[in-house]
Amino acid sequence: MKKIEAIIRHEKLQEVQDVLDECGVSGLTVTEVKGCGAQRGYTESYRGTKVNISLRPRLKIEAVVRAEIVDKVVDKIAEAARTGEVGDGKIFVIDIEQAVRIRTGERGPETIQHAERSMWGH
Repeated sequence: MKKIEAIIRHEKLQEVQDVLDECGVSGLTVTEVKGCGAQRGYTESYRGTKVNISLRPRLKIEAVVRAEIVDKVVDKIAEAARTGEVGDGKIFVIDIEQAVRIRTGERGPETIQHAERSMWGH
């Protein structure tokens, strides 16, 4: 199992959710985050004083998937989240040793896959 963490722009969330659903990813976590990368920040004026805004708002998407589909999922996320401009984000892939479904005590890859598509946001 692998955990995919993707930092994306807010306006790309629905497109990313749609491709995750197409790939059979059945669960995800979305967190509002702030950070900086190559885009850095910008300067704006507030009450006559220049203020440097260095942290940009983004979304962090986290999903645990079977190792066999990780490359496909990463490629689909990158395609869906891409605008071609600086600040499109990053994708990280992390090894997951174990998953446990709390309700049943079930362990392993079966805990991360639902039987049918969710169609998030539809």
